[in-house]
Amino acid sequence: FVTKCRTCRRELRERSGDADHHEGMSSDDELTPAEVTEFQKSKDNVLEDSRKIFEDVHADFCDIRKILLKFQEWKEKFPETYCDAYISFCLPKLLNPLIRAQLVNWNPLEQNSTELEEMPWFRAIEEFSDAK
Repeated sequence: FVTKCRTCRRELRERSGDADHHEGMSSDDELTPAEVTEFQKSKDNVLEDSRKIFEDVHADFCDIRKILLKFQEWKEKFPETYCDAYISFCLPKLLNPLIRAQLVNWNPLEQNSTELEEMPWFRAIEEFSDAK
């Protein structure tokens, strides 16, 4: 089917004298307006649902900076128990859902996309890692 469609499009281009086409530049991957609309609708639904995930969570437990501050306090006040709890192994698993929720709308291929290193959660983790 795909080959037949390509052949039809090539013949149509040849008849119309379309010299703007470059061989190897396929339009098969282009989405129809209906597909674009459906994708945007699905994307909007996902983004709306992602905003509701931490809706009922206390602010101290859905803000990465505040969570890391609690761990920093524990590390400073009780270094032995902090070390015994293997916190460095636990933090990635603890922060994973929060980071994923913030990355739902991130698209690194967009021109206006924020760099990972500039995101607030990244900076918070970086500061925590550098803290003595």
